[in-house]
Amino acid sequence: MIKNAVGRLVPTEVNGVKQTPFQGVGKFRPTGKKPALPIRTCSDYPADGNKTVPSLKEALEKCGLKDGLTISSHHHFRNGDLVMNQVFDIAAEKGVKGLRWFPSAAFPCHKPVLKHIENGVIDWVEGSLNGPLGDYASRGKMKGTAILRSHGGRWQAVQDGEVQIDIAVIAAPTADAFGNATGDRGPSACGLLGFGLVDSIHADKVIVVTDNLVPFPCVPWQIQGQNVDYVVVLDKVGDPEKIVSGTTQLTKSPDRLYIAELTARFVRDAGIMQDGFSFQAGAGGTSLAFAIYLKEMMKEAGIKARFIRGGSTKYLVEMLEEGLTDFILDGQTFDLEGVRSMRENYGHVNTSPFTSYNWHGKGNFASMLDAVVLGATEVDVNFNANVVTHSDGKMLHGIGGWQNCLFSKCTILPIPAFRDRIPVIVDEVTTIVGPGELIDVIVTERGIAINPLRKDLLEAIKDSDLPIRTIQELKAEIDDLIGGPPTKPVLTDKVIGIVKWVDGTVIDSIYGIKV
Repeated sequence: MIKNAVGRLVPTEVNGVKQTPFQGVGKFRPTGKKPALPIRTCSDYPADGNKTVPSLKEALEKCGLKDGLTISSHHHFRNGDLVMNQVFDIAAEKGVKGLRWFPSAAFPCHKPVLKHIENGVIDWVEGSLNGPLGDYASRGKMKGTAILRSHGGRWQAVQDGEVQIDIAVIAAPTADAFGNATGDRGPSACGLLGFGLVDSIHADKVIVVTDNLVPFPCVPWQIQGQNVDYVVVLDKVGDPEKIVSGTTQLTKSPDRLYIAELTARFVRDAGIMQDGFSFQAGAGGTSLAFAIYLKEMMKEAGIKARFIRGGSTKYLVEMLEEGLTDFILDGQTFDLEGVRSMRENYGHVNTSPFTSYNWHGKGNFASMLDAVVLGATEVDVNFNANVVTHSDGKMLHGIGGWQNCLFSKCTILPIPAFRDRIPVIVDEVTTIVGPGELIDVIVTERGIAINPLRKDLLEAIKDSDLPIRTIQELKAEIDDLIGGPPTKPVLTDKVIGIVKWVDGTVIDSIYGIKV
């Protein structure tokens, strides 16, 4: 273990791979070249373009499924994925052991995978662990160590050669026999497939799995058939109704609606909301409400945004269709109105983590945003923030694009003062996922705290009637209301996971919980 730039002890080796500790924001400079892919030849593929095989099992066999491989998947179906449980059932049936699963995220629908971690089919999961899988890993039961990355960090890890994908399994709502695929149409339409794009480009073998095979060409293609080895047709690949899952529900809480209103007022009163501005709001209930309040303020002021970054929702679609923005630059479709809009609206553009978030590229969209509104499980008095563990230490969430969005011109975290009578503002977060220097504003129902580093925001807001407080004042008031600061979680000394920063360095360790 070694202490990194934010004072956290992190391992120098994880799952047999050497690690670089976090060195500070913008301090790590990558060197070298991106790894090259093997040269392929059309001689090995059907001249008529028909790459379909009769079953998922046969496709996996043709891809050389064996012990120790890395299997990847995307999560655009969120809690409605119907493919990956089948993949690991097939692996178990064949007696395969020691796999690494590399999803862009895993959801509660993947709970059946736990039996394959128990029986040794999967050694570890290297991706966002939401719900049951995170709880399982927190108890120290997974053989390997979990590695959590942002969406941009996942792309970075693959393109830089840190992770070599052996077999990518891409669930696609519509595809042709050649392997061209899209997500915005078909009975299981889920929107875009951007999280699977890096897999299709860099994996050694690629399987597209669809329930809507159309004649060549499938257009507009989001996955190119030239990168695909086999196509499999199943009865159903996903339940699109379940992309609207978990956090993607508008809040009904009066306190959280008030937080959302305060956040929109801050964006307006700080002068961020002006013609041609841009913003991104997460898919949490408070962030969704923020978008509704901001929409009304924009209409009242006669202001139009140039672009909005998605996760798209029906609320962002309404803004596009009402002429309040020229574009939605969409990274993940969060509801069925977003899916419809992507098909129908020229200004609704599908993007990928490469364009939006990848830190090892020639720039990305995230830093061009005027404001971003995100959630958090904890923040501390130094404005460090946590999104992966709870106050009890359990790893129950993934990072998503959260880290990548911190590079916007103004990062705002609207959070309740407490959850289940547990204060959200603490002396020191359980897990540092975002360093405080990148968190600009904390909004609670008891007031707004602006990072002292942002003197420009403090100046811009000085004549506003918003309830501006210091973060220490907020914490003291909340602790007094609850009866004191929260009890620190009781953790083991075993590192069960690590959190990567956007540049591939290790920003913190996640420890097991005592059971």
